[in-house]
Amino acid sequence: MALVTLCLFVTPANAHPAPFSYLDLRLSEQGIEGALTVHAIDVAHELDLDEPATLLDQRVLGEQYSEIASIMQRRMQIGGGQLPDPQWQSISAVESDDALRMEFTIAGEVPSALEVEAQLFPYDPAHQTFVNIWEDGEIRQQWILAGDPEVRTHFAGTTAGALAVLGTFIPSGVHHIMIGPDHILFIIGLMLLGGSWQRLAIIVSSFTIGHSVTLSLAALDLVVIPASVIEPLIALSIVVVGADNLLRGEGKDFRAIIAFVFGLIHGFGFAYVLKEFGLPDGQLALSLFAFNLGVEIGQLVIVLAAAYLLHLVRQRSEKRARQIATIGSLAVMAAGAYWFVQRVFLTGAGT
Repeated sequence: MALVTLCLFVTPANAHPAPFSYLDLRLSEQGIEGALTVHAIDVAHELDLDEPATLLDQRVLGEQYSEIASIMQRRMQIGGGQLPDPQWQSISAVESDDALRMEFTIAGEVPSALEVEAQLFPYDPAHQTFVNIWEDGEIRQQWILAGDPEVRTHFAGTTAGALAVLGTFIPSGVHHIMIGPDHILFIIGLMLLGGSWQRLAIIVSSFTIGHSVTLSLAALDLVVIPASVIEPLIALSIVVVGADNLLRGEGKDFRAIIAFVFGLIHGFGFAYVLKEFGLPDGQLALSLFAFNLGVEIGQLVIVLAAAYLLHLVRQRSEKRARQIATIGSLAVMAAGAYWFVQRVFLTGAGT
């Protein structure tokens, strides 16, 4: 980020510089002190000025100040409606960088979950806005906002911020497991043959350990495997579970091993969602824990419901329970095979 910042304005005045803007937000108990640095060429385009260099004249800049501030305010949202509009304090030319620097303040208590959205110059699809968020004199968060409007959230390094992380990432984890039919089918496939509650707990724990490991590794970019590889493997894992149910010999139960091995694969799938959601740098460990906890809560609901229903059937008729296990395993295999073919040969990866 520092290198990018150094390169930001090191371009000749007679050429279009790199399409970057630079937004600094300094958080305090009194509110936010902000600074926005933008290129004169981009601002001139918005003002329909033929000569961007005229904006480097402080007199001209003063005449255009209110219009520039109005444009920037429309393109930048800070606080998600929980804070008042920015109060623009000053604007100055940075002639050596062919840039304009605008300073502003936002009064009021900063939300523990601070939303930031900025699409400053939509006319240029390559334009990017680099955001730095400061707390207690240190950078706590850095983002690059580009393309379509994108809302990013900074969680304050306080108790309230920690609660905001939990309140955001736990529901996100629950939501993801509940809307992922492949994950749900994999879990149900593991439950079809039943077993003691202790045995089922071991199977579920094995799956949890497996996906927790790779979720953390992938979310932190320590291990990166393309979705085009992982998504077909997730579908294949469902086929394997169904086949194991049908082919397993008497007294042989490999479900805990299967759950762990393929849990490693499913963890990468969870990580794709988490990375798209955005990990707060200042609360990295807590956000990972919260998302994983949400996944476990959703998973536990599925396991308890499926295991209890199968237990009721087994109590009434062992024969009917075996029929359900057989038919269910065939259905699981068919769904997994369909998703595998779809993800490899038809639409590519995607859950």
